[in-house]
Amino acid sequence: MTDAILFSVDDGLARVTLNRPGRLNAFNAELAEAWAAATAEAVSRDDVGAILVDAAGPAFCAGGDVQEMAATMTGGADIERLAQVINSGIRSLVESSVPVVAAAHGTTAGGGLGILLSSDYAIVGADSRIGSLYANIGLVPDMSVSAQLARAVGQRRALQLVLRDRLLTADEAVEWGLVAEAVGGEDAAATAAAVRARAEEIARFWLAGAFGAYGQAKRLVRSQPARSFTEQLTEEARAIGAAFDTDDARQRIAAFASRGKK
Repeated sequence: MTDAILFSVDDGLARVTLNRPGRLNAFNAELAEAWAAATAEAVSRDDVGAILVDAAGPAFCAGGDVQEMAATMTGGADIERLAQVINSGIRSLVESSVPVVAAAHGTTAGGGLGILLSSDYAIVGADSRIGSLYANIGLVPDMSVSAQLARAVGQRRALQLVLRDRLLTADEAVEWGLVAEAVGGEDAAATAAAVRARAEEIARFWLAGAFGAYGQAKRLVRSQPARSFTEQLTEEARAIGAAFDTDDARQRIAAFASRGKK
């Protein structure tokens, strides 16, 4: 049996690859459990400074495996349990202080949108399409879509996406602020390779710099909704004080200050 998730760590970069290409990386119970385990490991390891989420095959993620749900699940409680397992992996990424980049080539739909939103920086292919499509089969947004989509693109645009069967083009997704970049290639395979390469370039940029500071900046932005304005300012002040006391910051500040004296 093929592993539903491929996981590796290389020179500080953890790669989490959705690996059900024959089902467009749609989530079943096996993928859900593997996703929860891989993301938990990625954010807990001391040797990981950045995380890259990508996918095998022609698409990033088609959400839940509806055919398998229909064949194996007896009721809503089964679906709810599956969603909670997937959600634990999403929380691992979103609540961590490790920056996450997604390489989302091809189509992203349904709950796959929640996986995309769990990244902090997303790259898609020039031919990618992104949408909600839950209501087409009588279901409602899950896998963090209702929690994260409006924060990413605004409430009105979020409603436009979840209340229609619309698939955004890559250019529209960039314009909406849903993703950071769209890259292309001469065909679908070349585009997928270009998406992965660009995502790794972003991750390596973090790792080559003050990745701890990038991670804390991510944490401050991601966790802000849980705080009042005053509480956020207090947390900012605490965080910058803690950063100032790190060896990395002291070395970088000294180097910056010395350049100013020349």
